[in-house]
Amino acid sequence: MNHGTRAVVAKRVDEGTADLSEITDLARAAGYDVVGELTQSRDEDAAFHFGEGKVEELATLMADVDAAAVIVDNRLGPYQTFNIGAKLPDGTEVIDRFTLILEIFGQRANTRKAQLQVELAELRYELPRAEAKASLATRDERPGFMGLGEYDQSREQDIKAQISRIKRELDSIADKEETRREERRESGFDLVALAGYTNAGKSTLMQRLAEDLEVGQNEDLHPDLETTAESEDRLFTTLGTTTRRADTGTRNVLLTDTVGFISDLPHWLVESFKSTLDSVYRADLVLLVVDASEPVDEMREKLVTCHDTLYERNEAPIVTVLNKCDKLDEGELEEKTDALSALAPNPVVVSGLTGENVAELCDRIEHELPPWERERLLLPMNDDAMSLVSWVHDHGHVESEEYEGDQVFLEFEAQPAIVEKVRSKAANLRQAETDGVVDSP
Repeated sequence: MNHGTRAVVAKRVDEGTADLSEITDLARAAGYDVVGELTQSRDEDAAFHFGEGKVEELATLMADVDAAAVIVDNRLGPYQTFNIGAKLPDGTEVIDRFTLILEIFGQRANTRKAQLQVELAELRYELPRAEAKASLATRDERPGFMGLGEYDQSREQDIKAQISRIKRELDSIADKEETRREERRESGFDLVALAGYTNAGKSTLMQRLAEDLEVGQNEDLHPDLETTAESEDRLFTTLGTTTRRADTGTRNVLLTDTVGFISDLPHWLVESFKSTLDSVYRADLVLLVVDASEPVDEMREKLVTCHDTLYERNEAPIVTVLNKCDKLDEGELEEKTDALSALAPNPVVVSGLTGENVAELCDRIEHELPPWERERLLLPMNDDAMSLVSWVHDHGHVESEEYEGDQVFLEFEAQPAIVEKVRSKAANLRQAETDGVVDSP
């Protein structure tokens, strides 16, 4: 991380007032020490992005606060980056929004899958720049014009080859994860994903839901599950996915927390992290977590962005969860839910921090998940039948279990696939009893 690197944050908007709060949070998340800021409201300048006079003002500010980097909350072209840097003190690093985001992703990528996705995003960011340089060089008849020609054409081909290689490896990982998801479903688990912006409180809410299960240390976790997501006021704490078993009542729920959304992400960056977002797209239910303490306009903008991302591929129902209700009074909550009713109809209002209304959220999760199937079975009384009854308890919800003479009457609810398995096993048990054969468990 860039521990202690002094930086100025800057942003240009076409009109209105530039908001530097998010870019400041992102810069601090990357380890920068933000010591100054600069904004401008004007049309984009093709050469400098900002007006040339504003860049000179930036140079003065950089010298005054002794900053080594400027972080621009806009997308800069390669030549704009070069032109700004040429106006600043020697050695100044010019970083645009997406370079910063990739830097943070790189710092947080602790798994092979996350590292591959970061590398893919970096290559997709670099590719059009390499293509532009190669195109410029080939316009001139001299080989290697400006030191760009042959090298950049080779670099462009190398980037494309690397992208293909990484996509193949990510596809292989995605296939394995899809198999794992299906195995979990076949074991009776419903898959619920947490989605939403960074710092919306997803990890805190996940801890609250998993906490109700009273799972102890890591060695006591279900073998499919990972350690609990950290809960910090820090962006991108969960770059990868974290899965825990959640106690919502009668259902067997696996809850997955994923990387948080951030605003103004270009398509190529979202596409690079498609493999991580598959845990959202392929869930049985999505909880879209929103920070209810934010201004309503900001909440609305984030909901629109989330919907655009989710509804493109997601088929599961989406429940909006207005989190951090402990920070608002009842009147403010009512006002915000009314204002957002078109985007977030019938939301669940909770506090992951205090646990307020978490029970209501659990009820809503169970209501929104795909319906279970009800079944009644009459089983012979033997060891195999007792093993089957125990298995049904683990994979469904047993409503009644009665013993009469040498038979067991079982009434339960479970996923259709689980019910089908139980029916098949029960039929085999009855046939074995008829044939006078009892298999060992």
